[in-house]
Amino acid sequence: MLIALALLVLGLVLLTIGADRLVLSAARVSTRLGLSPILIGALVIGVGTSAPELLVSVVAAVRGTLDLAVGNIVGSNVANLSLVVGSAALISPVVSRVETLRREGGLMLAGTLLFAAFAWDHRFSWWEGLVLLAGMGVAGWLVIRWARADRRGAAQIEAEVAEMEGPIRSVPFEIVIGVISIAATLAGAELLVRGAKTLADLLDLSDGFVGLTIVAVGTSLPELATALAAARRREGDLVVGNVLGSNMFNSLLVGGSAALAGPAALVGDFRFPLVAMIVVSVLAGAFARSGQRVVRLEGILLLAAFAALVVGLL
Repeated sequence: MLIALALLVLGLVLLTIGADRLVLSAARVSTRLGLSPILIGALVIGVGTSAPELLVSVVAAVRGTLDLAVGNIVGSNVANLSLVVGSAALISPVVSRVETLRREGGLMLAGTLLFAAFAWDHRFSWWEGLVLLAGMGVAGWLVIRWARADRRGAAQIEAEVAEMEGPIRSVPFEIVIGVISIAATLAGAELLVRGAKTLADLLDLSDGFVGLTIVAVGTSLPELATALAAARRREGDLVVGNVLGSNMFNSLLVGGSAALAGPAALVGDFRFPLVAMIVVSVLAGAFARSGQRVVRLEGILLLAAFAALVVGLL
């Protein structure tokens, strides 16, 4: 038991530190190579912040525990919209723009529904993985197009990218650091999956349950930290944008990659968690649309929804 917990903790630490440094190196190298700040902010940073979910789910699928991978995706999506947004709302009202909710929110919901439809029959095939990845390509193109046309959104993305540039020794140095960060993140994913699997076996829990709870919350910690920091600065639109982007990447990129890495039938029944994921997505969207903000009471309700899901899984 202690060894399993130690693997979990060490895996989470390596995942968090490695993914964070990977995003930084990727952004700096992309800037030096002359890529557009819009492209860097919308895709490079977006994919990087979903690195924990991506690597954990792919490693789990390759190891034959697709249930853990799907549980991680569903649980992370629910945690982002309930635990992350709810916690941020307790600090400061999470204000959002109508354009963000209509466009990125619509993409996130479409990706969530597509992922849920494929998982509903308790199996994932390779062609479903390809469809999800194709959907990610379309979604990425739309996000870049919208960001370029939206002056306010573009300015915000450029400011985020500028903050990450900082002092840089050289492109080769950042590439080396990036490779080391990838190795650390992969090692963290492997340790986390091993620890989660061992813990599931010791406590007689399903891989899906562990993925939906422990692993999902662990891989959502970067989003939670970012949201709390943004809430303290009263940058609510940043919270909403990061969460919507993360869930879109989880459903399409992570889901598609896991399906290709280890297509198989799911052992557990994910229909209740899938319905909960859709309900929380609609609920959070409704709260954000009402007055264009999520207030403290609504944040408490979102946190209660997350607690209800965990209790319902027991």
